Amino acid sequence: MFESFRRQKRRKILAGVAVTLGVGVATAMIAVATDIGDKISRELRRYGANLIVTPQEDTLDVQIGGVDLKPPSDGAYLDEADLPKIKGMFWRNNIVGFAPMLPVSVRLGDDPAAKNLTLLGTYFSKRLTFGQQDFVTGVRTTHPWWKVQGAWPDDNSSDVLVGEGLAAKLGSKAGDEIEISGQRDRVIGILSTGGAEDNQIVAPLALAQQILGKPGAVRRVYVSALTKPEDAFARRDPKTLRGPEYDRWYCSPYAASIAFQLQEAIPHSHAEQIRQIAQNEGTVLSRIKGLMLLVTLAALFASALAVSAAMATAIFERRNEVGLMKALGAGNISVAGLFFAEALLLALIGGIVGFAGGALLARQIGRSIFDSQITIEPVLFPVILAIAVIVTFAGSAMAIRRAVKFDPVYALRGEA
Repeated sequence: MFESFRRQKRRKILAGVAVTLGVGVATAMIAVATDIGDKISRELRRYGANLIVTPQEDTLDVQIGGVDLKPPSDGAYLDEADLPKIKGMFWRNNIVGFAPMLPVSVRLGDDPAAKNLTLLGTYFSKRLTFGQQDFVTGVRTTHPWWKVQGAWPDDNSSDVLVGEGLAAKLGSKAGDEIEISGQRDRVIGILSTGGAEDNQIVAPLALAQQILGKPGAVRRVYVSALTKPEDAFARRDPKTLRGPEYDRWYCSPYAASIAFQLQEAIPHSHAEQIRQIAQNEGTVLSRIKGLMLLVTLAALFASALAVSAAMATAIFERRNEVGLMKALGAGNISVAGLFFAEALLLALIGGIVGFAGGALLARQIGRSIFDSQITIEPVLFPVILAIAVIVTFAGSAMAIRRAVKFDPVYALRGEA
């Protein structure tokens, strides 16, 4: 083996480089794929909350003979005091943030006949406490696409934001005062969201509660949570699950299981997925992982082809050596064992170097794309070595199979 590596340096280096490159790409892709879930989910959180919590009464239908008997009203309300309990649930660390909403109808100016507008009360960057934990939450976390010209209101003030569409109609700008339902408030910024809020007034939640005359009232809560892509098990009804199945469902960060726990945390509430966002996240993540799998397989296949070419040439150049071994009594197993031992050594060297290079590549991908560190799990090292051995053996098998079939007479004459 030593003489083989010494006399065929170029062939061995070529095969080793092929293994190293293939294994390096595989290491990087596997490391990123196994650590990509939370990072992709955090990136997708920029597109908004994926769960919504509403009062349980809003989901109840009161019908007799097809006639809706539910009395007309503004609906039920959640209690603002219950919201910090979200940080006490099992998957609290997966909750990126939440933002309560309370829309109220207001009029501008003193004229009672003035056209009614919607004032939306919410948290902007509210500091809350649950137990010994302090945290900050609000639309600046759950709705990062909201843009403000001016400044964001303080959650303890009576300053407001005016949507850019409404501001254009009213001729309002940051710094103006506006009279809302008989109360003068300062416009601190102009809000642009690309949604209904562009024609609304957005204010601290306390101000909306004051106008409505219902302290602590919340109409709905948008929750942004890191979730696992939905599969068939995630869609099962938890009421039909028992024992270990229920524990597995409850302890998995599915959107459905987190919604279930939100209902447990907030009394008299109903939580559900915002389907478009939750399902698109799973689709995006699955496609990215699928693309990484294809890149990994392509790299390993190319590596196996390069090893096959290098080993075939190397063995052909050593046909006289193989013929001499056979003439001296070496059997097929002995000949194959020698070449497989060389392939194993190549695989181990290429696997170790490829793993180190792949780990550096994975960390670079993490920094450049996700602005965070990719974690390389120790268990990945033996897996990568096994992959290197499999790829090298697969690439060498055909050449070694041809070597053991050499006829020693022809091989020694150089005719094989």
